[in-house]
Amino acid sequence: MAYLYLSTERTRFAEALLEKDPEWTAPVLWRSELRNILATYVRRRLLGFEAARDIHAEAEHFLAGGEYDVDSTRVLELARDSECSAYDCEFVALAIQLGVRLVTADAKVLRAFPRQTIALGG
Repeated sequence: MAYLYLSTERTRFAEALLEKDPEWTAPVLWRSELRNILATYVRRRLLGFEAARDIHAEAEHFLAGGEYDVDSTRVLELARDSECSAYDCEFVALAIQLGVRLVTADAKVLRAFPRQTIALGG
């Protein structure tokens, strides 16, 4: 989500993905992850508070109806069997639950879960 709303080297890939597949899903955790990124941008004065608030509100609207709870046991199993954080494993668990592949730029997640992931932009 951050790549879609913040200008980065990966923004063009997120925009291309949105054009190709406009129906995105995420575990509810995405909200906290985006808030953390936005807070970092605000602290570094790369983004104003109001802009950060507006980005999060827009992202919430975009993902409305596409947020899911994930099974904690499954998340813990995935974390146990990989070196990925439980946070990252929430996204993998949801992809497995929905029978889709997780699009990510996280190299560690891509290596740990090659059958469940696809590289953003690749």
